[in-house]
Amino acid sequence: MYAIRILRTAPLTTLQDAGRPGWLRFGLSASGPMDRGAFDRAASWLGGSGTTGIEFTSAGLSFRVEEGSLGAAFDGGAFRLSIDGKMQPWPTRAILKVGVTVDITPGTGGNYGYVRFDREIDVPVVLSSRATSSIAGLGGLEGRALAAGDVIAFGASIAGRPGPHPRPAERVEGPIRVVWGIHADLFESDRRQRFISQPFTISHQLDRMGVRLKDEAGVFADARILSLASDAIAPGDIQILGDGTPIVLMRDHQPTGGYPRIATVITADLDRFAQIPPGAEVRFTPVTVAHAQGIH
Repeated sequence: MYAIRILRTAPLTTLQDAGRPGWLRFGLSASGPMDRGAFDRAASWLGGSGTTGIEFTSAGLSFRVEEGSLGAAFDGGAFRLSIDGKMQPWPTRAILKVGVTVDITPGTGGNYGYVRFDREIDVPVVLSSRATSSIAGLGGLEGRALAAGDVIAFGASIAGRPGPHPRPAERVEGPIRVVWGIHADLFESDRRQRFISQPFTISHQLDRMGVRLKDEAGVFADARILSLASDAIAPGDIQILGDGTPIVLMRDHQPTGGYPRIATVITADLDRFAQIPPGAEVRFTPVTVAHAQGIH
């Protein structure tokens, strides 16, 4: 038997795997990690990892190994990590023996971090995935966020060879790249120009469903676009609400939206956007669809 017990957690700490794409037509978004790159790197540090890991938010996470010995890797954001009171580098990998306590606390930045293990987390597969859908309340542990006292059990070990020693991901600077959305032409050319020339601020209203932006420059303050017929949306869509508030839709977005979408954050920049902390400025710059598809 292999298990850990959650000692401390923050809201929106969930179990995630690569997600369940293909169900949007049935009203279910794919979910999955907010920072896919960090999630994948943590697995590569182990060389062999269960498909499912823990995604925790900016306040961190603490857990104790209750049974068995586990290989673990840590990545995402910039957090502080201690194992049995001894500070460790971030990111890193470690062997966690029975009785060990892992404590992750806020560091210099980042909204999301990940713990991956060398065993599969033992929760049911729902619609071909173990990912927690915070909106539908399915997957993960009973379809909900993790809480103090939860015990997470593990199954068989995953064979593999550890990859290179963990090191922080290369920091990318500059505006978040977007492609113009299907409703961009509903906005005047001057307003579109201001959208890409003026900064916005990440608000404290952010979760796995979406990130609201503060429009302090008033780019959309006097926009007069009525709600539209609802149609399918995608992660990264930038929707302008009826009161002029921009919101960037994230992994647990609703399946359809009835507000105009001026642009969409490209896949290559969505991880970076997810990690921008509240209060930080963000700017957008347009690229072509061909350019976005050519970025790895």
